[in-house]
Amino acid sequence: MLLTKYEHACFTIEEDSQVLVVDPGNFTTDFKVTDNIVAIVITHEHADHFDPNLLASIYDKNPDSVLISLESITEKMPDHKSHAVAAGETFTVGPFNLEFFGGTHAQIHPDIPLIDNLGVLVNQRLYYPGDSFTGPNKPVEILALPASAPWLKISESLDFLMQVKPQFTFPTHDAILSATGKGLTDRLIGIFADKVGSKYTRLDGQTLEI
Repeated sequence: MLLTKYEHACFTIEEDSQVLVVDPGNFTTDFKVTDNIVAIVITHEHADHFDPNLLASIYDKNPDSVLISLESITEKMPDHKSHAVAAGETFTVGPFNLEFFGGTHAQIHPDIPLIDNLGVLVNQRLYYPGDSFTGPNKPVEILALPASAPWLKISESLDFLMQVKPQFTFPTHDAILSATGKGLTDRLIGIFADKVGSKYTRLDGQTLEI
C-alpha cells in the first residue's frame, strides 16, 4: 500500500494500482490528478477539505470514481457518482474497505455552530479523524494526526496520539503553520510518539510504502 501526503489535509492511498483520495480541499495546491482514482472521501464541508472544483477535475479524468461522504456533501455534487455515509457505517470500493466514525466537527468557538464530520478507517489500518479527535475504539496501525487548526491546541493532538497508540504517525491539517511552526510541532509530537512506541514522520509531498 502506498501513502502519499499532499498539502494540508489531503492524502492518497494506492492499493492494487487503484487510488483513494481523502479530503482534497482548497489549501491543497500540489495535488496531481491521476487516471486511476476509484474513490474520494470527504470528511466534512469546510473548503479546506471539500473543493468542488478540485473534485470536478478528478471526475474529468476518472468518470467512474465515487464520492463517499455525508449526504449534505454528496447532494452538492449531483452530476457525479456518490455514496452517502454516516458514522457507524461501512462501504467498500475497489480494494478499499472504509469504516466511518464520529459525527461532529470539533468546536472552534461556542458561537460557531457545529457541523457534521466523519472519521475514516481504511482497510483496518489507517485512521484519520477529520476535524475531530474522535477515535475508532480499536487498534490503529497508522494515524493521520491533525497537527494545527483553529479548533485544536497541541495538547489535544498529543493526548489523541497517546490514546490511539498507533504504530506509525504522520501529521496532517497543518497548512497554516510556518516552517518554524512545523518544526516545533514535529519536535513535540515526536517526543510523545516515542512515549507510546509510535514512529513519527513528516511526509510533506512524499510517498511511503506502508
